[in-house]
Parts: sequence; C-alpha cells; structure tokens
Amino acid sequence: MKKTNELITKDIKQLILQIAIPSSIGMFFNTMYNVVDTFYIGQISTEGISALTYSFMVFFMLLSISFGLSSAITAYVGGALGKHKRTMAEIYTSHGISLFMFISFILSIVSYILLEYIFVAMGAKGMVLEYALEYTYIILLGIFPMLIGLGANAVLIALGDTKSYRNILIIGFILNVILDPLFIYGFYFIPAFGISGVAIATVLIQYITLIYMLHKLYKTKLFDISLFFKSIPNLKAFQHLIRQAIPASLNMFLMSLGSMITMYFVSTYGFKAVAAFGIGYRVEQIILLPMLGLNTAVISIVSNNFGAKNFNRIDEVIHIALKYGYIMSAIGVVLIALLGKTMIMVFDKDIEVVNIAYTYIIFESFLFFAFITLFISNSTLQGIKNPFIIPYIGFYRQILMPLIFFTLVVNIFDLPIIYLWISMFIIISSAAIYMKIYTKKQLELARIKK
Repeated sequence: MKKTNELITKDIKQLILQIAIPSSIGMFFNTMYNVVDTFYIGQISTEGISALTYSFMVFFMLLSISFGLSSAITAYVGGALGKHKRTMAEIYTSHGISLFMFISFILSIVSYILLEYIFVAMGAKGMVLEYALEYTYIILLGIFPMLIGLGANAVLIALGDTKSYRNILIIGFILNVILDPLFIYGFYFIPAFGISGVAIATVLIQYITLIYMLHKLYKTKLFDISLFFKSIPNLKAFQHLIRQAIPASLNMFLMSLGSMITMYFVSTYGFKAVAAFGIGYRVEQIILLPMLGLNTAVISIVSNNFGAKNFNRIDEVIHIALKYGYIMSAIGVVLIALLGKTMIMVFDKDIEVVNIAYTYIIFESFLFFAFITLFISNSTLQGIKNPFIIPYIGFYRQILMPLIFFTLVVNIFDLPIIYLWISMFIIISSAAIYMKIYTKKQLELARIKK
C-alpha cells in the first residue's frame, strides 16, 4: 500500500521523474531493440528494410487491439488502489490477464489467415513481399508472450513500478544484439536463417520477457496463479475493462490502419521510398519514444488521484508533464537537425533513401510538440475513465484526413513525396490543439461532478 499512498500524496515532480525516467529508459532500449533489427536487416538489402517496415505496420495493427486493454487495466487497478480497495484491484488484475489470453488466441489465428492479403493490399510485391512473409509468420508466434507481458506491466504501472519493465527491456536489447547475428549468419550447430533469424531471436526474447514479468506480477500479491483458474468470472469487471479498453484500442487500431494507408501511398513512390519511411520512422522513435515515459507517469498518477478525487493534483501533473514534454521536444528538434542524416546512414547509405528519410524526420521533429500534447491528453482521459473521444480523433487524424490529403497529393496533383509529410504536419497539429482544449473541458466537468 506504500506505493499507492505515494501516488496520491508525494510531490508531483518527484513522482513524474520516479515513474517517467525508468519508463523512458525502458522505451529507449525497446526502440534500440528495433533499431538493431533494422541495422542487421539493412546489411542484407534495402528490400529487407522495406519488408521489415511492412511487417512492423501489420504487427502494430495486430497489437493495437490490446493496447487499450493495457490502459484499462492500469486505470481500473490504479483507481481501486486509490480508493484503498485491494480486493477490487486483484479482480481487475486477474480478469485483465484473462482477456489478454483470449485476445492473443484470436489474433494468432486471424493473422495467419489474412497476413498475405494485408501485405498485398499495402503494396508489397516481389522480393519485398517474400521477405515480409518469411519474417512475419515467425514473429506472430510472439503474440501470446508479448500480450501477457503487457498485461502484467499494466498492473505494475498502476503501482507506480516502471523499473521492472525497464530492466527486462534492457536485458532484451542486450540479448538481441547477441542473438540477431547468431541466428542470421549461424554459428557451429546453429544454421544461418537469414532474415528469419531476426524473427526467431525476437520470439525467444519475448518468452524470456514473459517469464520475468509474470514473476514480478506474482510478487505484487495482486495476482495468484494458483487461484487464477479457480476464480469465478466477474462479469461486471469484464464489462468495465472492455468498455474502457474499446475507445483506446480502437484509436490504436485506427492509428495502425492509418500507418498502412500511409504505407500504401508511400509505396507509389517506389520501394526505396518505403525503406526511407521505415528508417525515418526508426530514427524518429529514437528521439520520441523516451518522451513517452511521461505518458506512463500521467496515467499512473492521474488514475490513482482520480480514485481519490484529488483534482488539483491531476491539474498539476498535466501541467508539469506538458512542460517537461515540450522541453524534450525542443531538444529533439535540435538533435534531428544536427544528427539526423548521420543516424539514417547507419541503416542505408543509398543517397535517394537518405534524402527522403531526412526530409521526413525534419518535418516529424516539429510534430514532437503535437505528439506530446496528444499522448498526455489521451493518458489523462484514460486515467479519469473518459476515453470515448479518442477513437474519433484517431479516425480524423489517421483515416479521414490522410485519405483526403494523400489522394490530392498522389492521385490528383501528382506532387513530390514531401507533400505527404506536409499533410501529416497539418493533420496532426490540428488534432493536438483540439484534444488539449477538449481534455481541459472534461476535467472541469469531472471536478463539478465530484
């Protein structure tokens, strides 16, 4: 109970740093994990990088369905702990893990059936399509451990523990550096798997991560594996979690679908443009994802204080998180301007690929401010159990406006690819402004209802 009391009593600045820094470090190493994959596949071919980009978009789409559930578990477990109702927190924990198990089973089946059709619809063909299928069919074996691990981490976040996931992400990164070349090129009795080797390494690491996260979850005493299969389902708990999860999951699904739409339009400029987009996205992640530790801190602190009805603390955490986020965004812009092209050339030295990718990350760097605003607004709404606007904004910025703008750029006016990046800037900035205003109004309404 000590950590729960801290979340509703401790100094906000200290809490944000205490939760956000470990989370940011973990996200950084998770990003570097993906960077390692991109680096080694880039040594094979540019087509391989294009294939990895397609694969990432599809795998993100599959996982997007579960992201909302992760936020829902954090919100409800955190809210229960804020009310000092530990038994209720235990119920939400066990039922959240049950839902993750069910989702992982369904996703595994559906993804194997539809995978090739999705790649073709996105514009993959030839050797790029072959590489994408070879890699992704193996990666799909990691859906189960990844989702259950996310469920365990959601509970730990509700307790203010972001260090456990950080630790296993660092370990996973180190293992990936070792296992990627081992499985790609072979060693003694281990055959050379090529691109498939990168996928094999990832799946193996996911199962190691699962074992560690379940151990950490068990130590919280909010989850008892011996009682898990004996407990009677609480339909109300399932209803609460699903109701909370659907808007955020739908938003993430729309985000992934929007990425696939973007990929389709980018692919019209050739496979080098796809490779550039994939590399640029990785570089963008290196700078942006560490900032998302603020996102984790906000939902953790807000959910606990919403349960305790401490609205002044909620206002304070939003203000401080945005301040820190904007400072980090400004630093990110400078880093991209100074080091962006060098970072891109680590993965591919093709001049056309480098130029397209560099232009992309320059535009994206100025969107860091908008992304931080969106992420913190979304986390706040999830923390106060009012996330229902999120998928509508997701539809606006991921589906509706990109289809309109990108069709004009590619099909109507036949403009250079830079106009796709300009379109993204306009769309995402407008969505961020609206979400900031909307979140403020929802907090005012919640304060009145208390």
